[in-house]
Amino acid sequence: MNYVNVVIDNNSRHTDSYFTYGDPYGVSRGQVVNVTFGKGNKEKTAYVFETGIEPAASIKKLKSISSVSDICLTEEIMDTCIWMTRRYGIRHSDAVKCFMPYGKATKPGKEKRPINDVTGEMQNIDALTEEQAAAVSEISKALEAGEQKNFLIHGVTGSGKTEVYMQSIAEALRMGKTAIMLVPEIALTKQVTDRFVARFGKEKVALLHSKLTGRERFDEWMRVRSGEARIVIGARIGVFAPLENIGLIILDEEHEATYKSDQTPKYETVDVALKRLMHYRGTLILGSATPSVVSYQRAKEGIYQLIELKERYNSVPLPLVSLVDMREELKAGNRTIFSDRLYREMKSALDDGTQVILFLNRRGYSTSILCKECGEPLKCPECGITLTYHKSDNAAVCHYCGKKYPVPDECPKCGSKYIKYIGTGTEKVEEYTKQLFPDRKVERLDLDTAKNRGEINRIIGGFSKGKTDILIGTQLVAKGLDFKNVGLVGVVAADVSLNIPDYRSTERTFQLVTQVSGRAGRGDKVGRVIVQSYTPDNFALTCAAAHDYADFFAKEIKLREYMNYPPFSDMILAAFTDDDEQNAKKSAERCREYIIAKTGVGSDSIFEARPSPNFKGEESYRYQVLIKSRRGQRNKFMFYLVEFGDRLLEEKCSSILTIDVNPYSSF
Repeated sequence: MNYVNVVIDNNSRHTDSYFTYGDPYGVSRGQVVNVTFGKGNKEKTAYVFETGIEPAASIKKLKSISSVSDICLTEEIMDTCIWMTRRYGIRHSDAVKCFMPYGKATKPGKEKRPINDVTGEMQNIDALTEEQAAAVSEISKALEAGEQKNFLIHGVTGSGKTEVYMQSIAEALRMGKTAIMLVPEIALTKQVTDRFVARFGKEKVALLHSKLTGRERFDEWMRVRSGEARIVIGARIGVFAPLENIGLIILDEEHEATYKSDQTPKYETVDVALKRLMHYRGTLILGSATPSVVSYQRAKEGIYQLIELKERYNSVPLPLVSLVDMREELKAGNRTIFSDRLYREMKSALDDGTQVILFLNRRGYSTSILCKECGEPLKCPECGITLTYHKSDNAAVCHYCGKKYPVPDECPKCGSKYIKYIGTGTEKVEEYTKQLFPDRKVERLDLDTAKNRGEINRIIGGFSKGKTDILIGTQLVAKGLDFKNVGLVGVVAADVSLNIPDYRSTERTFQLVTQVSGRAGRGDKVGRVIVQSYTPDNFALTCAAAHDYADFFAKEIKLREYMNYPPFSDMILAAFTDDDEQNAKKSAERCREYIIAKTGVGSDSIFEARPSPNFKGEESYRYQVLIKSRRGQRNKFMFYLVEFGDRLLEEKCSSILTIDVNPYSSF
């Protein structure tokens, strides 16, 4: 009898280890099998991690594998899963599930293809620019040499990064390799898919993202695993595509926070991409007009090879950006959403036959509901954060958990009937715009309108074809969309992201303003951008207006170094969730003491345990410890955090530990 070590798909930290079973089938590593487990001999799914095992002589009775699934993961995938457990402090089964197909198999001949109706969008490329040709040449050399190499393409908006991606993928395919093309938002997959289908054909392309149906995701996964599809397009889950011989992984708009998972496992997409490419000696391409400070610093240090595309394709000039001081508008008596300058520019652009994009990174109608008497804002009973008023639903909505509540007639705290709506969201901007321009077609693109793939495609398609005159949206409209007839972009409130209590707030503001500005003037006319702000002298805005990334980076990196923020450190968040608040607090405090004792690091780098902001689960509590780890010390802290978690398991403590490295939502 052969023996194997498997990991049981069981929702418990206590069983996250290898279990030895007899193997009457001759299974391979990565095989998905069924076994009986526990006292009740319940049937469980299991994953084969090791084969050729010699059981200890003291073990007298061993169960055998009951049956074998048709699904088998690759050696590289299993190695990556083991690496993920150490990197992110997660269970083996959490890592494996990232690579497993979602949904169920369909009957032969009944497979669903999400791109069946895609006709493709062929772009007329006369010739590559000198900068594009040089970029493709450098990437091709790395592919040809079969060396694991990383490129950061810093290309201004409209410089033709997508064409560089496609030329590089064509080169990888010519060499018999495969490729993964990732975008930060599902809304962007349609435009990319249209272009890739036109260039490479439907049969070579597969689509993987969470908006597909279960059947579509399963069938696409099987096409990839069988080798039929050699190019995968997707959002961040596409990095787990079961491809073999991966030659190229591309992260477009690499700076976007959506590449960091906010659910367990809390992985960084670029980390997983690098790990997979190391196995195949493949090439990583990160592309952005506004690279993250961390990535650009890595390029400065030689970890990434920097490629710059400084000119727009066909030498179209960058848009003209103007900053409007909204304090002056108030002094002049203008208390409306639009400054006089923005209104005039909108009217001029529409009269010229061009389209307008209005950007505001706040959805809903009003950002808060306030009592005039006691000043108390209406908060979510579950999450404890301020609710947003949505006029279309006549409801107060929690943007954290998604729950909706009726708007009260009186203040829940003091009973006053004087309820006031504060702030502006995209819904209010849409209403006001329709009042100002009643004869124009106005659409809104945010998480409220983009509820499914069909609606996203309808809104974007309508604007792309010129059926919509004014498109209002959140950051969905700022990310990589290519429209030819946008004459004006208006940033309604640039201060929204500046006022977030996060060390990345200036970086995020610079990126958003630059990215949304880049949607203007991609045709044959110079685009215009109006940025409204109450702090127009902030360097994030002045640098964005000047299209000066180098100046922004120089200022921001000095601040990061002075404050010892990433890339000069790693921020590690250890969170403890428990049904008992005191248990959660005690576990967090014990963890802090344990890490200080084990590492000898000063208490000023391991912050006091405190309740997690914006968390109040149903009858559960969460306390967290934030660790500022100096560069190069991350693995040490992770080791002791996992060790502490194991200690809690041995003690049968009810607190659940979650580790998040460089989180985006802890401040």
